[in-house]
This record gives sequence, structure tokens and C-alpha cells, in this order.
Amino acid sequence: MVIAAEPVQRRVLKVLAVSQVLGSSGIATGLALSALVAVSLSGVEAVGGFAQTCAVVGAAVSALPAARLAQRAGRRPVLVLCYGVGAVGALLAAVAVVLGSWQLLLPSLVLFGAAGSANLAARYAGADLAAPHERARSLALVVWAATVGAVVGPNLAAPTGRAVAGLGLPEGSGAYLTSAVLFGAAALVVLRFLRPDPLVLARGSAAEPVETGPRGRVWRSLPSSGRLAVVGIAVSHGVMVGLMAMAPVHVGHAGGSLSLVGVLVSLHVAAMYGLSPLVGWLVDRWGGGAVQALGAALLVAATALVGSAAGDDPVRLGIGLVLLGLGWSAGVIAGSALLTEVVAGSRRTAAQGLSDLCMNCAGALGGVLAGLVVTAWSYAALGLLAGFVVLPMLVVAVLRVR
Repeated sequence: MVIAAEPVQRRVLKVLAVSQVLGSSGIATGLALSALVAVSLSGVEAVGGFAQTCAVVGAAVSALPAARLAQRAGRRPVLVLCYGVGAVGALLAAVAVVLGSWQLLLPSLVLFGAAGSANLAARYAGADLAAPHERARSLALVVWAATVGAVVGPNLAAPTGRAVAGLGLPEGSGAYLTSAVLFGAAALVVLRFLRPDPLVLARGSAAEPVETGPRGRVWRSLPSSGRLAVVGIAVSHGVMVGLMAMAPVHVGHAGGSLSLVGVLVSLHVAAMYGLSPLVGWLVDRWGGGAVQALGAALLVAATALVGSAAGDDPVRLGIGLVLLGLGWSAGVIAGSALLTEVVAGSRRTAAQGLSDLCMNCAGALGGVLAGLVVTAWSYAALGLLAGFVVLPMLVVAVLRVR
């Protein structure tokens, strides 16, 4: 069914962009201090790592239920529900800080992670009504909107902490209270303005037959290009998270300053999101498979550079982290667009949910394994291992394109 929905699509993209800014700001604000807050409450450094992992687990756990709800009711209820659950988690995390309970903080961050699931699902919502030759650009535009939140969010933690301290509350609770407000605002924006629902309109009927089932059935139903898209997204995200999680530690061991760490992280984040519209244009021009191969090549080059860079070599490390961000952008956007293209409408949302589940699980696994590898060996060993993980995907993607 061909839908003349250009005015509606423009409205959808505007609403999703605003919700992405609010949601990503809330995520970045809450997670900026989560590790430090968890360590200060528990006195155990390992608990700080669990804090970040809990948020990722929350996003992963909510991915498939969110996809199934989208199949039945559309995108709007999913985004509202996930942002709402994230807001509840953020409020409970603030309560945990006030009570001094890290045992309450960790499960609260699992609920907090549902907002991350909403931000991931929003990129697919941007492609629901897009014309085939503009699908990747629409998807990339929603991803690009997260740039604002990724930059602004971490800078909100300190001032909001000082503000609540003036009210007699612990400083650590300020970031979570801010996140709750931002998630609530994102939910309200979607609830009020994401009308008509893009997925319902794209299907032509809210009563279209729904295909659900176990994850294995969804995976088996995918064509080979769809499986490559899911694997590419997961590998890109897992490698990026692993290398970035330990990059500040690598710099710190070499005596690097916090300001240098901040510059390197900013360059990486800018590469992840800043050029996503260009990546989307390339996908629409060249095809998802070709750009996915390009992303894998960039990731291989990034692992070689960051793995061979000393902690006191900011130039080589900075170039490597920029390539890492570009490779992530190409892999995730191309994979998402390719998955949306090759999977039929009745199975598309289930496949997208599976993709987000795999993406978050890969991120959690990448972060955990990165810490173990660097502790046992070195950051150079981590770069080498990450390169070997990406290399098979590069070979398969190139062969498929040829």
C-alpha cells in the first residue's frame, strides 16, 4: 500500500527529534554519575560497574515487549510507556540516594533503562512512513537528534546536584530527579503530538495480523541480509562500548588529565552522532550492505589505532576514537535501515525488537569483557581482540556486496 504521507512524516520527524533530545538528555544526565553514586553508597568499586550494566539490562529486557506492543498498538503507546517506566526508575533512584541504599539503586536503574529502549525504538519510528529512497536519512535524523542530549545531559548533573543540595537533599539525587522530569516531558510530547501513529498509518490498519513468537522463531524467519544486519548492529555496538569503556582508564594509567579524557570522549560522541545524516544519505545512495561494510572497515581501522596508541598519545588515540564513532554510526544506521528494508511489515517490529535486544546485550557484554581483558592483559590486547571480532563481519559484508 502506497501512502502519500509526506506532511505527516515531516511532523513525525519533528516530534521524534524533540523526544530524542529530551530522552537522551535524561539518559546522559542520570548515567553521568551513576557509577560514582553507586560506589559512594556501597563503598565497593564493582558496584559502580553494575550500575551502568543495570541500565543496559533494562533497555535490553524491555526491547522485545516493546516491539510486541508496537505490533499490536503502534509506536506511540510504546514510547510513552517506556519513557514513563524510565521516569519511575529515575524517581526511585533519587529515593535510593536519599535513603543511602545501593540495593534499591540497582533495580531502579533497570527501570531507568527502559527510557533507553524508547530512544532506540524511536529511530525505527522515523522510518515507518518514509519513502524507500529516504528511509535511511529519516532514521539517521532521529539518531542525530540524540547528539544534543549526549552533549547537554552530562553537564546538567553538577548544577542540578547543587540545586537539590540547597533543599537539603543529597547532591547525587539531583541528576535522577532531572532525568525523571526529562523522561516525563518526552512521554508527554509523544502522547500529545505523535498523531497519527506512524506505524499504524504505515500498515493502513491497526488490526493487521500480528506475528509474535519466541526470539528463535523471529531469527529463523529473517533473510540472510536481515541476519547480517542484526549481527552488524550488535558487533558495532559491542566493540564501541568495550573500547570506549576502558579508554579513560587507559589514558588515566598514562597520567592523562580529566580534561584530556573529556576532549577524547567529546570527539568520539561527535563522530557517533554528528555525521549520522551523512551516513543516512550514503545508505540511501549506496545501499545498506555497502555502508555496513564501510562501517566494519572503519571499526577495524579504529581497533588498530586505539590498540596501538599509548595512553599519552592523544593524537593517535583521538583519531582512533573518531573512527570508532564513525564506524558505530555507519554500522548501526546501515544495519537498522537494511533490517527495515528486507523484513516484511508483519514481522518488521519483532525483528527490530530482536535487533535492539541483541544490541543492548552486546553492549553489556562488551563493557564487562573489556574490563576483564584490560585487567588481565592490556588495552592493546583489547584492541587486538576487538579487531578479530569485527574482521569476520567485514569479510562477510564485503563478499555480500560484491
